[in-house]
Amino acid sequence: MKKSILSKETILQLFLEIIGSILIAAAIHNFALHAEFPMTGFSGISIILYQLFQIPIGLSTIFLNIPVAVLCYRLLGKPFFIRSIRCMVISSVLIDHVAPLFPVYDGSRLLAALCTGVIGGIGYTIIYMQNSSTGGMDFIIMAVKAVKPHISLGKIAFLSDIGIILIGGILLRDIDGIIYGMIVNFLFAVMVDKIIYGVNSGKLAMIVTEQGQKICSIIDECSGRGSTILKAFGGYQGDKKQVVLCACNNREMYMVLTAVKEADPMAFLIILESNEVHGEGFHILTI
Repeated sequence: MKKSILSKETILQLFLEIIGSILIAAAIHNFALHAEFPMTGFSGISIILYQLFQIPIGLSTIFLNIPVAVLCYRLLGKPFFIRSIRCMVISSVLIDHVAPLFPVYDGSRLLAALCTGVIGGIGYTIIYMQNSSTGGMDFIIMAVKAVKPHISLGKIAFLSDIGIILIGGILLRDIDGIIYGMIVNFLFAVMVDKIIYGVNSGKLAMIVTEQGQKICSIIDECSGRGSTILKAFGGYQGDKKQVVLCACNNREMYMVLTAVKEADPMAFLIILESNEVHGEGFHILTI
């Protein structure tokens, strides 16, 4: 039997890239373009060119991408480059030929800005999570991320797009548009960071008890999660205690709390939000 040219992983990745590109296309064409406020990234530059010279947004996006793609090729690597070129072409075609088939929102500019930020932010996040991009400013954002991995994607995207929004607002002489553009930019950054880093997030339970081994067994039974016992002493009487640590997701944490309270009513529980949890049993997303 001949092996399939495309693996299941590649097909799923391509499907998600198309979904993300559809959301981006709708955000740009059906909300941002007709609300006439400056957009972020190369899409913002393309919208300016469209409004000034009627150049198709998708076409100008591709041409703007060429020099940046050449400059970032070595830093980002061939696999990322190929995925990004593929995704860039898909999103550009969808903006010019598919998005016009959808209804256009022509109501409040504020609502248009909010919809653009949320829908577009989700679209970009889906693409980023495939370790791909739509090219343009995304190449620059990912290049900065490669050099400065401790900075979140949302912050890099927000800072890199401020200049484009200001230029677009000044050229179009639209101060209100700058404000709306900043709202979109902020929502993009928030959506990207919340979704991407939310994938690695979880909750941490600190359970102070005298029955550590029993609590660990109960946690394993109700959630399948491992736990760790730390030795401790009471601050007032100095009596021996045990602190059980357990990391899990929101649903599992509710099950753990219910089971622990039932098994040891005297246990003292502290629940902490964990921005990122790395280890066995947790899905790790790396960009």
